[in-house]
Amino acid sequence: MKAILLQQRGREGVAYTSCDTPVLSQGEALVRMEAASLNRVDVYMRESGAGITHDLPQIMGVDGIGRIEKINGPSSLKVGQRVILYPYRFCGTCEFCTQGDQPLCVNAKIFGEHCDGTFATYIAAPTQSLLPIPDHCDGAQAASIGVAYLTAWRMVFTKAEASAGKTALIVGAGGGVACASVQLAKLAGCHVIATTTGADKIDKTLKAGADHVIDYQKENVVERVLALSDGQGVDFAIDNVGEATWGSTLRALKRGGKVVTCGATTGSHPSADLQRLFIRQLSILGSTMGSLQEFDRLVRVFTSGQLQPVIDSVYPLSKASEAFDRLEDPQRFGKVVLTMTDH
Repeated sequence: MKAILLQQRGREGVAYTSCDTPVLSQGEALVRMEAASLNRVDVYMRESGAGITHDLPQIMGVDGIGRIEKINGPSSLKVGQRVILYPYRFCGTCEFCTQGDQPLCVNAKIFGEHCDGTFATYIAAPTQSLLPIPDHCDGAQAASIGVAYLTAWRMVFTKAEASAGKTALIVGAGGGVACASVQLAKLAGCHVIATTTGADKIDKTLKAGADHVIDYQKENVVERVLALSDGQGVDFAIDNVGEATWGSTLRALKRGGKVVTCGATTGSHPSADLQRLFIRQLSILGSTMGSLQEFDRLVRVFTSGQLQPVIDSVYPLSKASEAFDRLEDPQRFGKVVLTMTDH
């Protein structure tokens, strides 16, 4: 089969090559991949991978969709069925799994991080990590929800407790998770304020569902947020940018507000601003992906047509290097997707 193999760190270490088709263990299904999306963690794995237990070479890719070709063991799934991958291999028996919080599984392995991933013709995946998805669903959109939209779902609905009437600030809305957060916060009935820069991204962010977009290169974000919220600030903020925006994000929160983060693109050591935290009783919440139950809810919302993921571009698997370049392009807006065929 063909795959995108990370052989060593750096751009030159990523190869489009032939690999052996995986052999199934008990409880696994062989999935012929249809499409998968690129995520920031793929760049992190290519450049560093520090803190993630894995061995090279390793097939890249965290999420995606495909069709079952073989099943080893009893399952409610069927050969030929189209499925979407939940990004985790989880044990199902630890304290967190039994509580339904699989992202905290002490034995968790994430595709493309701890084990072979989805940028391949085939993947062997536990059947418990596969959910059916209808044939009518757009392949590129379906392949995009496993990481970015699941991460955004947990942040917006579970952590921030978004609901109608609340005001949300989404920082850096051009990224995959942030763009997804704009859509989901709007779906929840929130008044959505987003930040980005450039006329094209501003227009696309408005089309994604933002009520107001602040150009952070031309405007004072805090002043604009306060002006748009009658001087109160926002109920919650989604900020994955990190050091560059952290201070302004905290100042944009109303009393008792929340900031939720799943990343630190510009650095992971911002000022804690402790006085502001305790005087205004702010909450800082960390989040990573989502549970299997949250994923099921997300998939149901997507398949019902209530959510249409924003796709920036689609590349064949053999053009993965170009897809990586597009992922890192400042003009990129939405998800970059790989299809497993060159046709």
